[in-house]
Amino acid sequence: MTVGLRVDFLWYPIGTGDFFHSFFSTICYNLEHKIWGSKYPLIMNELYQGKVKCHDIKKIQKELFSIQKKLSKLPPEKVVWDIEDLEKKPPWGNNISTDIKNLADYFITSEGDNLIEIIHEAFVQSEIEHQDVIVELF
Repeated sequence: MTVGLRVDFLWYPIGTGDFFHSFFSTICYNLEHKIWGSKYPLIMNELYQGKVKCHDIKKIQKELFSIQKKLSKLPPEKVVWDIEDLEKKPPWGNNISTDIKNLADYFITSEGDNLIEIIHEAFVQSEIEHQDVIVELF
């Protein structure tokens, strides 16, 4: 099954649930000192739990920009596949593209797009459409 973001009738495919969870695990471990939602409550709690209300978009966009900036300063080796099991590794191991220089560029969706950019796109559409962002399985 593929996880994706839906805004009204627009669909943004992301990838597997494990891949999506890895994005949040990486944020928690590297940017929140292993305390889930302590620094980025809207991203880590609301988005991860499946829904961002359209009236929270401005606030959550600030969180996303901060995350992107901070992840861009960390090397790909700092990826966390699963915060609940730090021994787990990505299925591809260390075999990643040489184009990936940092964690902001590490997460590439099943469609080949940067995950942070796709999340940002969904947030922009949420604001335009006045619709919530919903995480769904397809």
